[in-house]
Amino acid sequence: DYARAEPLYNRSLQIREKVFGLDNPSVSNSLNGLAELYRLKSDYQRAEPLYKRALAIREKAFGADHPSVAIVLDNLGSLYLNRGLYSQAEPLQKRAAAIFERAYGPE
Repeated sequence: DYARAEPLYNRSLQIREKVFGLDNPSVSNSLNGLAELYRLKSDYQRAEPLYKRALAIREKAFGADHPSVAIVLDNLGSLYLNRGLYSQAEPLQKRAAAIFERAYGPE
């Protein structure tokens, strides 16, 4: 139920920002979850900046080739696919796939 989930994600984000600070990887989990909710509701304008912020936090915390970075890359790529922005989606999803393959092997 999206209507019930949204305030919970927002509350989670507020708590994590207050407890851990704005750039903590825990905050990126709430950002990514809220962005996914908005993407699933086709609210792409609200989802995109949240994905981008989550991505920046994870890249800073874990490095550009970490699997948790790949998760957000794939999600942001899915948003672009949903919007029909294939030229923006493809490099993100290829990068995510390469990270996953390096981390976990092919398949």
